[in-house]
Amino acid sequence: MNCEIIAILRGIRAQECEEIAAVLLQEGIDRIEVPLNSPDPFESIGRLQAAFGDRALIGAGTVLEPAEVEKLAAIGAQLVVSPDFNAEVVATTKAAGMLSYPGVFTATECFAALRAGADALKLFPAQILGPHGLSALRAVLPPQARLLAVGGVGGGNFADWRNAGADGFGIGSALYQPGDSAEEVRTKARRLASQMAALS
Repeated sequence: MNCEIIAILRGIRAQECEEIAAVLLQEGIDRIEVPLNSPDPFESIGRLQAAFGDRALIGAGTVLEPAEVEKLAAIGAQLVVSPDFNAEVVATTKAAGMLSYPGVFTATECFAALRAGADALKLFPAQILGPHGLSALRAVLPPQARLLAVGGVGGGNFADWRNAGADGFGIGSALYQPGDSAEEVRTKARRLASQMAALS
């Protein structure tokens, strides 16, 4: 997909992560983030990387400290997502050979993150800025800068965000909530993947 979905598995437990990830991959979603405020996140990420790292982009969200990045590198994670922009976190991520997706909201944060070496920008919380705000940011950012809308984004408004310049989306509860079965996740993933495909 040219326009990517990152599945945010907040609250997932290590013993269920492989089954949930397998369903996501079967439905065409191959970017998976386990936020570090989930139960045993490093165990989950390690399991996912071992099982699916050769065919999926596996990483962590809510990464706030360079020490967390180093721990992620040690277990083979490929992606570091943060709710904020921290230049040290970006630098440590890039030094470890991983992708860096820091959280931004203003033009100042966007440019600072890009100058620090971010691979993509996580616009968060996107629902506050809205597609019109993203469109204004897109007008001044380098055309090659990748922007992902996260927070309040779902299949019902993918087109609005895409038309405003979003390159992708981080999707949390609309894909997975603690307690969801694999089949419930499959149903939601299939619907979102279909809505994404309709943008092409």
